[in-house]
Amino acid sequence: MNSLVTGCAGFIGSWLAERLLELGHRVVGIDCFLDYYPMKIKERNLNGLRNNKNFHFIPYSLLNLDLVEILKDVNYVFHQAAQAGVRHSWGRNFEVYTDNNVLATQRLLEACRKSDVRKVIYASSSSVYGDTDSLPMKESDLPRPVSPYGVSKLAGEHLCHLYYKNYGINSISLRYFTIYGPRQRPDMAFNRFIDAILNGREIVVYGNGDQTRDFTYISDAIEANILAMRSKKKEGVYNIAGGSRTTLNASIRVLEEIIGRKAIIRNIEAQKGDVKHTYADTRRATKDLGYKPRISLRKGLEKEVEWLERITAIL
Repeated sequence: MNSLVTGCAGFIGSWLAERLLELGHRVVGIDCFLDYYPMKIKERNLNGLRNNKNFHFIPYSLLNLDLVEILKDVNYVFHQAAQAGVRHSWGRNFEVYTDNNVLATQRLLEACRKSDVRKVIYASSSSVYGDTDSLPMKESDLPRPVSPYGVSKLAGEHLCHLYYKNYGINSISLRYFTIYGPRQRPDMAFNRFIDAILNGREIVVYGNGDQTRDFTYISDAIEANILAMRSKKKEGVYNIAGGSRTTLNASIRVLEEIIGRKAIIRNIEAQKGDVKHTYADTRRATKDLGYKPRISLRKGLEKEVEWLERITAIL
C-alpha cells in the first residue's frame, strides 16, 4: 500500500507517517518547512522516518510540485499540511493561509482527479464551528468560524466535498479538537504550560482560564485517520475529540500535580478568534468509523511531560 502524507514533518503528520510505516505502507512525505516555528523541531520530528527504506521525503511546497507525478502510485492521501495558528491568521498574514490551506488543497485535489487515489483524508479543525453556545458541537451544525484560520480550514472541507460531488474523489474530513501529546507544536498551550512550569517561568493565559477545550491525545487522532482510511464511507465530515473536556485552569492544576511544582500564572485579555468553549459530539465518528478515544487527559499529559523533560535534557 502506498500513502502520501503532507505536512509529514509536523506534529500530527510525523506520528501519522510512522504509524503508516508500522502498518506496512510505503510512505511519501511532503513538507515545505513553513517558518511558523523553528525548523530544527520539524527536523527532529523526522528522526524516526529518515532511515526507513519505505519512506521518501520531498522538502517542497505542494504549490511547486508535479503532484500528478507524485500521486501516480499512491493509494491514500493524508492531507495534514497547513499554515497553523488562529491568532496569527489576521491581516496581511491571511495570504499565507489562503496559499497553504486553500490553494494547496485545491491543487492537491486537482491532481487526485488525474490519478487513481482511493481516498483523501483531510485534516480539518474544530475552529470551523466558531464561538457557539450550541454544545456539544455536531457535524450538522452550521459552521460559523470566527478566525481567518477557521475560514481557511472550512474552505478545505468544501473543496473536498465539491471534488467528491463532481469528480468522485472519495474524501473524509476530520475535525480535530485540540490535539496534544509528544511533539506538540511549541506555540500550543500544553507545550507552553509544561515548559514554563518545568523552568519556573510564568504561564500566560488568554482570558480568565475558564474557557474549555475538548482535548484529544495524539494517538487517538492518528487512529481516527487509520479508521477513516479503512472505512467504507466514501465521503463525510467527522468530529475527532478525546472526551476530555476541561477548563484551562483545571488542566494547569493537573500539570502541577504531575510535575510537582506550582504554576506562575499571568492572565491577559482574550485574543481575537479564540472561542470560549469546544465540546464535540463524536457519535457520528463512533457509528461510521468505529472511533473511540482511549487516552485520558491525565495519562496524555503525563506522556507529554515525560517527552518534554527528555527533550529538554537532550538540548
